[in-house]
Amino acid sequence: MNNKLLVLGTMAYDAIESPFGKTGKILGGCATYIGLAASQFKIDCGLVSVIGDDFETAHTDLLTQKGLDLSGVATIAGEKTFFWSGKYHNDLNIRTTLDTQLNVLTKFDPKVPEQFKDASIVLLGNLDPNIQGAVLDQMKAPKLVVMDTMNFWIESYREKLDEVVGRVDVLSINDEEARQLTDTHSLVEAAKQLQALGPRYVIIKKGEHGALLFHENKIFCAPGLPLEEVFDPTGAGDSFIGGFAGYLSQRGKITFDEMKTAVIMGSAMASFTVQKFGTECLETLTREQLHQRILAFKSLSEFELT
Repeated sequence: MNNKLLVLGTMAYDAIESPFGKTGKILGGCATYIGLAASQFKIDCGLVSVIGDDFETAHTDLLTQKGLDLSGVATIAGEKTFFWSGKYHNDLNIRTTLDTQLNVLTKFDPKVPEQFKDASIVLLGNLDPNIQGAVLDQMKAPKLVVMDTMNFWIESYREKLDEVVGRVDVLSINDEEARQLTDTHSLVEAAKQLQALGPRYVIIKKGEHGALLFHENKIFCAPGLPLEEVFDPTGAGDSFIGGFAGYLSQRGKITFDEMKTAVIMGSAMASFTVQKFGTECLETLTREQLHQRILAFKSLSEFELT
């Protein structure tokens, strides 16, 4: 298994408001968060995305300096980059979308670079399932396909979504989306139904309350790390799945035990992301900081029976 990771997703600009302040236009997009998180694991990671000619060179430079391959990123001349603006409320799990400008996304025709068609792991970020399927069609024989989605695609593209879900190995969604997809309240039952659709592994993210990993009849529960300050939850789920896939790519093995560690790696990445606005924490994150955070997660759930 090679350690190539191919990531499909958006590169975007966001404007965010939370009880802790507001930003102007800042770097965002699921491929950006996923790539920055995965880059911590020193793997061969390529992004497939689309940007407008307003995308700043400083931001493409940042991503390439982190070792990310942008040869699969198309620039559409005369068009603007995808833009999202949102406001988080006092309960940071609740947000209101203020503005969404699809811009270049309406013309996105994803092309996987030749050198990444044999990638061992493919990560289909939160996008139109038709685009996710189109990328999957270009891959040779990935060892693991990971998929994220959201309520909009579940509501509006259910038939195509189910088709793509049937082709993936890992489905990563939050608890609200799991219940919406299966029309059941129990997350254990929801995971069973989702595995029956095709994925061998199901990850259900529960925000500040951690994440659950399901495989056959086995369940792993990753704790949520209690943080003093949470500034901005944007990109937390993308950082999670980026850390998860990056770790598995580095390890080169796919087992339930490796997946459990990967879930902790992803949780650690997400815990950094929420501590500052946008991608700021991921941009400056060091290996030592990540190591210390992993140890903090380990100590949260370590105990002995006497």
